[in-house]
Amino acid sequence: MKTSIFLLFTVLFSGPAFTDEPPHIVFVMADDQGWGQTSYNGHPHLKTPHLDAMASNGLRFDRFYAGASNCSPSRATVLTGRSNDRTGVQTHGYPLRLQEKTIAQALSSAGYATGHFGKWHLNGLRGPGVPVLADDSHHPGAFGFQHWLTTTNFFDMDPLLGRMGEFEEFEGDSSEVVVEEALKFIKDNAGNKPTFTVIWYGTPHDPMKASDEDRAPFAELPEEYQHQYGEIVAMDRSVGALRKGLRELGIADNTLLWFTSDNGGLSKFGPETMGGLRGSKNTMYEGGLRVPGVIEWPDRIPKKRTTTFPAGTIDMFPTIAEIVDLPDDSFLQPQDGLSLLPLIDGKQKTRNGYLPFRHSGRGVLTGDRYKIVRQKGEYELYDLIEDRNETTNLINTKPNIAKKLIAKYEAFDASLEESVAGKDYPGGRVDPAQPERRFWHEDEAYQPHFPTFLGRWEYERYRKQLDETTGKQQRGQKKKTVGKSF
Repeated sequence: MKTSIFLLFTVLFSGPAFTDEPPHIVFVMADDQGWGQTSYNGHPHLKTPHLDAMASNGLRFDRFYAGASNCSPSRATVLTGRSNDRTGVQTHGYPLRLQEKTIAQALSSAGYATGHFGKWHLNGLRGPGVPVLADDSHHPGAFGFQHWLTTTNFFDMDPLLGRMGEFEEFEGDSSEVVVEEALKFIKDNAGNKPTFTVIWYGTPHDPMKASDEDRAPFAELPEEYQHQYGEIVAMDRSVGALRKGLRELGIADNTLLWFTSDNGGLSKFGPETMGGLRGSKNTMYEGGLRVPGVIEWPDRIPKKRTTTFPAGTIDMFPTIAEIVDLPDDSFLQPQDGLSLLPLIDGKQKTRNGYLPFRHSGRGVLTGDRYKIVRQKGEYELYDLIEDRNETTNLINTKPNIAKKLIAKYEAFDASLEESVAGKDYPGGRVDPAQPERRFWHEDEAYQPHFPTFLGRWEYERYRKQLDETTGKQQRGQKKKTVGKSF
């Protein structure tokens, strides 16, 4: 009888029962979705029932931070666990260095099937998304993704994507397209091995194109609002399709599903985009860095929780590394993120340290309470508990705290300079073959594909360049044909 009572007590009070099987892992990232653009954060127009459902069944972060205030740098932090400047990705469009170690490489070595779907933007190409080419030195496969269906940058309705370098045209909303393809990948592999799936949306990045049905609830708003909000509606619906698909495959309970965004929202859609936070995309204030963040993992997070623990994309690789027990050499040092597993398990409530940022010559350290900002050679200090919207600069009224944080930031800044110079890599230097940032329409490798791009709405702004280059190609082909006839 005593034994039975003991067993019952153990079952009831020992917490969730963890499976010995490694979890499936899905990272989902929106493109330019602001912290305020969910209904669970009180947006006045948007309804996001599927993101709300995730938040109601998992761990919701009220202080989750993108790695930087625009896209490519944040993506670099996801893959490496390191500040973007360490990796060579100073701002949008810069390529991730091949010398970096990534989470996809580590999980592939650990026996995971790894797939990337959607926006890439880590191969040095700027401009609206075009399919990543098979001979691109910096395609997702070079960083550990065994399968990829990818575009260089943002993408929208009826997307043109590259599957392992082969062009494929799709019909429908881009978010729903990549989720459907990602689920096929998971289904094909989940019976044999754990899966790591990265879904990087192009939504709601400008330019925006939503279906009439998804725009309809916002008919009273300006047309641009209709398209942006309509894209978010479709993206949210795709999150629902993803969650449903995982349940139908019977793997939802042991899948860690992590949703976030790559930077703060766009100011032209009003302060509600950032939930009233100061700043927006491309600023170092909360509105530029703080983004939606939710982890759903029923086997490990059995009840809804909300946390004010400051965490970010830079913590994603270290967290997965501890969960999967990856070897220490999976990382390149120094690491700037930390594992959130103690937080996930309810064993840690404060960070007791700082999230570091440096982007386009500006810097931030943010901790449990205080945040130091450096820009234009000056420092600002804010108390994020008492002053979430950063209205009062405390740099002169709290000199001791300011002095401490400035010293920590300057030590971080100095360590970044070592990384920028390549001191973290074997040989102590950056590979000189690292490509420069450039527009794809200036890249000769894409010129044979210009006729394919002509007439597609997303490339309209480059029509002149495409027409001129295509015309030259056609004239050159005629000359070759005439020459052969004599």
